[in-house]
Amino acid sequence: MTRAVMAGCGQMSAGWLRAIRETPALADKVEIAGFVDLSAGAAEARATEWGHGAKAGTDLAAMLGETRPDVVFDIVVPPARLSVVETAFAHGCDVLSEKPMANSLDEARRLLSLAKEQGRLHAIVQNRRHLPGIRQVRALIESGELGEIAAIHADFFLGPHFGGFREEMEHVLLLDMAIHTFDAARFLAPSEPTRVYAQESNPKGSWFAHGASANVLFDCADGSCITYRGSWVAEGAPTSWEASWRIVGTKGSILWDGNLGIEGAVRDGDEGFFREVRPVRLPPVPDLPAEQHAGVILDFLTARDEGRDPLSVNHDNIRSLAMTFGAIRSAETGAPVQIGDTA
Repeated sequence: MTRAVMAGCGQMSAGWLRAIRETPALADKVEIAGFVDLSAGAAEARATEWGHGAKAGTDLAAMLGETRPDVVFDIVVPPARLSVVETAFAHGCDVLSEKPMANSLDEARRLLSLAKEQGRLHAIVQNRRHLPGIRQVRALIESGELGEIAAIHADFFLGPHFGGFREEMEHVLLLDMAIHTFDAARFLAPSEPTRVYAQESNPKGSWFAHGASANVLFDCADGSCITYRGSWVAEGAPTSWEASWRIVGTKGSILWDGNLGIEGAVRDGDEGFFREVRPVRLPPVPDLPAEQHAGVILDFLTARDEGRDPLSVNHDNIRSLAMTFGAIRSAETGAPVQIGDTA
């Protein structure tokens, strides 16, 4: 049984508790000893909801000293992430953080260095990696059925009314949401992004303070590209939260709805103005032990037990964060930005 403390008891924490409670493999693996939040009431509410004698408090260091957990589940707002993870590491805890990994690339590099120096495991929630659809598409790409990948295009159009801190954030779409799609594209792409150009706007009628829409182009090391078109103020005709995709290879293309909707064709002849095609052959849908947040948490805890890296370990995830901050810098300057070595 892994002993944990949950830092951050806002709306997102309810989803974490639900994922743990409703996933048998997690319910038997996790004991949450304490809940911490700047709001004593929020921490007490989560502790009461969880039960099992869990403690509540407002001081993370004190809670860690009292309960001596193995891990910290970090669900705080991005500006507080550095302090929370540093405190957890100082108390000998491994950490699973909500995205983004840090509030800046410099802070992310500091956390990467601290984790290495102190021998701590740090992973970040990228729950799209733990869905059957993306695993099936990745297997399709790796099979060579589409040939070499030339381009990965993602569209994200939704109109959520969150209220709260998101509606006051700068670069809200790129920083709070697009990183999910960027990370999913990295998970699929055979080659790492090396340069980014981004255009950002806050369209008419936006209920966000800044940056609710963006168009982004990434160049990859092998000459392929990744594109992203997105908006958080697009009401009507929504995509899924996982985006809508077109993946183009040298032998064929697919359209993918971000979940289990995949259709496409590959070349099946060498003559004619348009070559003959046949339906793409899809690999089997994988059977995952858990999905979404439950999948991330289970992978983190299992990897910790097995002494391996989880799928979204810090030294991989910082590359997705670099895509995000590169896009933000490009949007601010109006110029392409090189995505350098982040390790």
